[in-house]
Amino acid sequence: MPNMSQYFPITDPTLIFFVVLLIILSAPIVMGKLRIPHIVGMVIAGVLIGKYGFNILVRDDSFELFGKVGLYYIMFLASLEMDIEGVRKNVRRFLFFGLSTFAVPFIAIYISCIYLLDYSTKASVLMGCIMASNTLIAYPIVGRYGLQKKTSVSLSVGSTMISLFLALVVLAALVASYSKESGAGFWLWFVTKFAVFCVASIMIVPRVTRWFLRRYSDAVMQFIFVMSVLFLCAALSEAVGLEGIFGAFLAGLIMNRYIPHVSPLMNRIEFIGNALFIPYFLIGVGMLINVHLLFEGGAIIWTVLSIVVFGTAGKAVAAYASCRLFRMPLSSGHMMFGLTSAHAAGAIAMVMVGMRLQTSPGRFLVSDDMLNGVVIMILFTCIISSMVTENAAQQIILRDKELPHDSPEADDERILIPMKYPEYAVRLVNLALLMRNQKLGREIIGLNVVYDDDDMRINQERGTRLLENVTQYAASADVKMITQVRIAANIANGIKHAFKEFHASEIIIGMHMHKEVSTKFWGAFHQSLFNGLNSQIIMARIKQPLTTIRRIQVAVPSRAQFEPGFYRWVERISRLSENLECRTQFHGRSDVLSLISQYVTNRHPEVRATYTEMEHWSDIPKLASTISTEHLFVVVAARKGTVSYKNALEHLPDEMQRHFSGKNIIIIFPDQHGDAMDEMTFAQPQHTEEHSAYEVLHRWIVRNRVRWIRAWRKLKA
Repeated sequence: MPNMSQYFPITDPTLIFFVVLLIILSAPIVMGKLRIPHIVGMVIAGVLIGKYGFNILVRDDSFELFGKVGLYYIMFLASLEMDIEGVRKNVRRFLFFGLSTFAVPFIAIYISCIYLLDYSTKASVLMGCIMASNTLIAYPIVGRYGLQKKTSVSLSVGSTMISLFLALVVLAALVASYSKESGAGFWLWFVTKFAVFCVASIMIVPRVTRWFLRRYSDAVMQFIFVMSVLFLCAALSEAVGLEGIFGAFLAGLIMNRYIPHVSPLMNRIEFIGNALFIPYFLIGVGMLINVHLLFEGGAIIWTVLSIVVFGTAGKAVAAYASCRLFRMPLSSGHMMFGLTSAHAAGAIAMVMVGMRLQTSPGRFLVSDDMLNGVVIMILFTCIISSMVTENAAQQIILRDKELPHDSPEADDERILIPMKYPEYAVRLVNLALLMRNQKLGREIIGLNVVYDDDDMRINQERGTRLLENVTQYAASADVKMITQVRIAANIANGIKHAFKEFHASEIIIGMHMHKEVSTKFWGAFHQSLFNGLNSQIIMARIKQPLTTIRRIQVAVPSRAQFEPGFYRWVERISRLSENLECRTQFHGRSDVLSLISQYVTNRHPEVRATYTEMEHWSDIPKLASTISTEHLFVVVAARKGTVSYKNALEHLPDEMQRHFSGKNIIIIFPDQHGDAMDEMTFAQPQHTEEHSAYEVLHRWIVRNRVRWIRAWRKLKA
């Protein structure tokens, strides 16, 4: 009978990777049946397979590499998914919670180490730094429940960065106290390096990112670029004297604007991190934990108990006190405590720094009991954090379901995208992804219409390949796409028939940029389309990736609020602005701007919108000087015979061609049927009821105006 112990621990890199993948695959299945958070399963699996467990795997260099990448990934994803506008609106809350979640546990641990564990002053300060900081180890739970933009989550992520930064500064001061460079010169040089790093990153990275995303659309190249920026910032952060996780967090904050949450690039970043790097990091943390020490008794149990109890209690006091002060629900307090109570590799790194500090010949600042206590503490805090965060996430989901909200059935959203040119099709699909309602989960309809002529078969094959490419692009954003190659004698009629067959709600179509099609801004084809359909049509000419758009400017005609599709296009622009996180400026008369402001404030409070009065439609050419190539100009037009139509709109194509050549432009023709958005729930202002009789009369006169003119001409003839 062969001795199985001779085959363990496994040292072959291929088998090590296989075992890790097996754990990543099986841990969620097993933990799901036991109703234990998956993250705890990863850490426990690491304990079992490590040298302090069954000694199945050797913790080789791959755990160091992937573990560090995983830690950076957690911080990067956390800042990448932060609601930046929410941060701006809650700066005081962030500062208060960040300072309290650092100060309360720091003071509690310092006092307990001095009086209960009999540590020296400097050792107590080190322990205070370890417990005052925290690792967002439970953040993947938040992502699984889709709660990244909740205020409690944003506060937790922001406070984590503040507490970590303060802990690293105190740690730097502690290390400097053991060297000769602890004077004013040291701190002046440290602050200078830190300021240069932050300013250079904020000034350079956005410009390089915009330049790269405009010129390279390849998915692999974009992902590699983002990863390069991440690790460059992490490396520079370490060079400054801080931990790399600070640089990773800063990189996410800077690139937050250029990677929308609904984009394929974001989907790829999350997939790679959650599938490999983050689980690798969690398993590696578990392999460091020596559970046997708990059964040896003595000082280790007392050390672990003191650290866990006082450190966790300090985090709890800071979280629940902030929750009460901010008048937030108790479930938000649970979330804030859960996310900020875990400690992982950051604690190990700080302990390792302390182990290098020599207090006297042969004696170091960190003792064996302190090291073992910190390692065991990691296991308990990870379990507490994961359990509390999972429970809080479930409570928040249930709480949100009880709040009044719009019924999904009230939105008839089904977007149809006619497309012909491969280089432009992806941008139209991306525009639809940024405008669609994610919660409804509806598919996008891709359409390619070919003429019924001698080249029909060749064009069919081209259309099929085109639709296959855009389907893959949409799938990379986890969005399903229905496609059809349609044969028709008239392209516009083919689109109209497909629109009705698919029961579509609106159309997103490109405005040509090919000279061989037409020299006009839009040709007879587009006119036939928006005159033959009463539903919303969005005509787009996008000359750069939407993620590089810095501002959206919207021109709204007078009486636009009386159109049936008014709130539909406002909703689409609000979603686009929210996903791009850019400022939006509406131009129009005060009465229509007040309605838009009320809708945006009630439905999309994160949107940064400003409102500028524009008395006359003839002022549109004056806006040309304020619109740069990095802006998106949206014009809300109207069909002839509608309430908001005016003669000046007849000159719109010439004005667009003359004044806005080379600019990013969207022309919107709103819905004209009465049931467009009537069933949607939104706060109507009181004064619209006062104008209801006028609205009906005015609409009736305008819609019948053409009919009366024709009848009068026939009578005269």
